Amino acid sequence: MFEHLLTPALLVDHGRLTRNVERMQSVCDASGVALWPHIKTHKMVEVARMQLAAGAQGLTCAKIGEAEALLPSGVRRVFLAHSLVDPLQAPRLRALADSLDELIVACTSEAQAEALERVLAAAELRLPVLMAVDTGLGREGARGPASAAGLAAAIGRQPHLCLRGVYTHEGHTYGGGENADEELRAVHERLVAARDRIDPSLSLWPGCSVTAARMAALGGVAAVRPGAYVFGDLNLTITNRVMDWEDVALTVLATVVDRPAPGLALVDAGSKTFSSDRTPDGTTGLLPGSPGARVTRCSEEHGWVTGPEADALAIGERVRFVPAHVCPVVNLADEVVVLRDGQAAETWRVAARGKVQ
Repeated sequence: MFEHLLTPALLVDHGRLTRNVERMQSVCDASGVALWPHIKTHKMVEVARMQLAAGAQGLTCAKIGEAEALLPSGVRRVFLAHSLVDPLQAPRLRALADSLDELIVACTSEAQAEALERVLAAAELRLPVLMAVDTGLGREGARGPASAAGLAAAIGRQPHLCLRGVYTHEGHTYGGGENADEELRAVHERLVAARDRIDPSLSLWPGCSVTAARMAALGGVAAVRPGAYVFGDLNLTITNRVMDWEDVALTVLATVVDRPAPGLALVDAGSKTFSSDRTPDGTTGLLPGSPGARVTRCSEEHGWVTGPEADALAIGERVRFVPAHVCPVVNLADEVVVLRDGQAAETWRVAARGKVQ
């Protein structure tokens, strides 16, 4: 199947994608929570249009370049969830703000608040700010309620910043495990404790595909910002079990190019297709119908498929893998092939590919 396609290629099942978009929107609507999906997963205008048409109130982007690339989707509200500090970005930030109805920026520390003030002053903008709170990942954000109060005070001293709410990325919940529900509650409690130390009226904006559906049902959450839910991957299906195999919308199509030894097949998709990300058990990609055949090692242009079912693969055969982590996989591709009723129907450009500035 798909013998007419050059490989490696990314295949997107349009029906599954549509179902994933609509399901997450329905969950948020039922809880009265706004959906601001993170576009770092798909980076495509067409998918953003689907999310906005389904009811997403805005889009979350990491970098200005991502937001610029997604403007043709018709988006009117954007949250830039990254630490802006470089005054060289001021002209682009100003132009982006002028293209939108609302632009929200992130503030991640007291020192970054001062740097962000300089950027906004140079851009002649006064913008709403979401303040980062670390809820367990150990990356950016206030560590605890006292630190949150100090950061809020620092934001209040900056004339071009207006505190709107608090946000977090609970990425540590991707680890899965038996304590997932306990970790979810702990994230919510830490976010609420930080918010309440400052101002109970501030909005809460958690963001993670593992927790989004359950987080939307908890009290006080104003918006969620999941990304990978649109496509799914091994992190969401196997590690965390928040999606079923039938929900996975993106697969990597590869060709078996050699069988150099028993229990080993080589495919033409390596780290330049799959990225270097793996599941906790070391799997880069998995054949859903053949769990005994896994990509367990990559060089740049080759994937090592190992396991008892690798011997059943024939040279020249095309196979479809679910990647460990879908976000970097999409960012490595120029385009995806969209399937309708199982047939290749069109291609979509990854418009924000490589937009890291």
